[in-house]
Amino acid sequence: MENFDVVIIGSGMGGLTCADILGKEGFKVCVVEKNKQIGGSLQTYVRDKVIFDSGVHYLGGLAKGQNLYQIFKYLGIMDKLKLQQQDVDAFDKILIEGDDNEYCFAQGYENFINKLLEHFPGEEKALRAYCDKIKEVCSKFPLYNLRSADDFNEKSGVLEIDTKAFIDSITNNPKLQGILAANNALYAGQADKTPLYVHALILNSYIESSWKCVDGGSQIAKLLAKNIRENGGTITRNCEVKKIVEENGMAGHIELANGGKMYARYFISNMHPVKTLEMTDTPLIKNAYRNRLKGLENSVSAFTLNIVFKKNSFRYFKHNYYCGREGYVWATADHTEENWPLGYAIFCGASSRSQEYAEGLSILAYMRYQEVEAWKGTFNTVSKENDRGETYNEFKKRKAEILLDAVERKFPGLRKCIKAYYVATPLSYRDYIGNDDGSLYGIVKDYKHTLKTFISPRTKLPNLYLTGQNLNLHGILGASMSGIVTCCALLGNNSVINKIRNA
Repeated sequence: MENFDVVIIGSGMGGLTCADILGKEGFKVCVVEKNKQIGGSLQTYVRDKVIFDSGVHYLGGLAKGQNLYQIFKYLGIMDKLKLQQQDVDAFDKILIEGDDNEYCFAQGYENFINKLLEHFPGEEKALRAYCDKIKEVCSKFPLYNLRSADDFNEKSGVLEIDTKAFIDSITNNPKLQGILAANNALYAGQADKTPLYVHALILNSYIESSWKCVDGGSQIAKLLAKNIRENGGTITRNCEVKKIVEENGMAGHIELANGGKMYARYFISNMHPVKTLEMTDTPLIKNAYRNRLKGLENSVSAFTLNIVFKKNSFRYFKHNYYCGREGYVWATADHTEENWPLGYAIFCGASSRSQEYAEGLSILAYMRYQEVEAWKGTFNTVSKENDRGETYNEFKKRKAEILLDAVERKFPGLRKCIKAYYVATPLSYRDYIGNDDGSLYGIVKDYKHTLKTFISPRTKLPNLYLTGQNLNLHGILGASMSGIVTCCALLGNNSVINKIRNA
């Protein structure tokens, strides 16, 4: 029986970051992953020889010296990634049904302001106030600026600002208000709930610089896995953890679905905190805390249509599209059966095989888990797909056609270019990413209850830690920062952050 210094449950971005950092620090680590493919939202899948991303459609902050660049540089993967910078004058294009304009979000703050001034010439004061506030909010987050793991006092002054209320306060132009919030599918934004810091930290990284992974985001997971193994670590796939067992006030070992056990000095869970606590049978973690976490709302899920194009039929574009109905920007997830979809996002995969034509396209629209709950007792595995029955396949086909109708209105002729399409629903996200309800971004942040939705990496078992998107922020940047926070907690100091900043 092999003993490890650290066992990490789950190989999402947070877990892999922890494993890589702790391996570099001399710890003997083992990552256990229930799926065949590692990476969580970094996973890709191939249909008709076209690569589709499950989660990483674009990345921010990867220009020299920016925060994700420094993290990747320290991890030793920056110069090995195949990246393509998105269009400098438009990383996102905002489309509104019934309006023929394309509203561009540009890289670089001056460029961002100037591009929007083309459509809103009288709103320079508002746009400058908006950008200044985004930068101010970001400056209050020490880890985001690679200063220290956490100084709550520093950011406390900007935690309780509502995104919608702030945007509405800088301009009374309803169209501009809608445009500034239009890519909120990046964080499942909700009116009177989403804190401005979530909007600011995410948008700022894309305004600083915006990138796509060429041939998919799974390269990040593969490069981190190579590092982990080179540092003497182990990654075990197809290995599901059933229980975290407490012994004498500490996490003693984990029990696996195959009956095996693994022992370590420390354990880190990259699973949803609620799921982690459900597996951990100990009186030391009080029911009040368990129930508090259980009571937190999870973000909405999605329906994704992955299209394979006929060869050289659809031109490639170096930006993303967010399309919605006017007046619904904060209520896109509140669709009904009749009016779905109220909005959608379009991501064009970057391929090394062609710069001129797109091989595939992903279209993402919100969908609540309840809409597929009829099939919740069915599970997809990599070896056995499409086993949810005929009614499920009919549901997918019907929804796909409705979504295609909506997209065709903005992109006439799209259907003629389609060779085949494949669908993912909230159940797909549940089975492959590991959230019980297919939630895109985990626990919902609420500006009225900010402390409730900040989850500490520490637990009542002194050697059991949490990591991943539910701690601080979701996305590749957010999850890698959560990994750093967890490592700092385990190591008992911030030395890792200094190393990252000076990488």
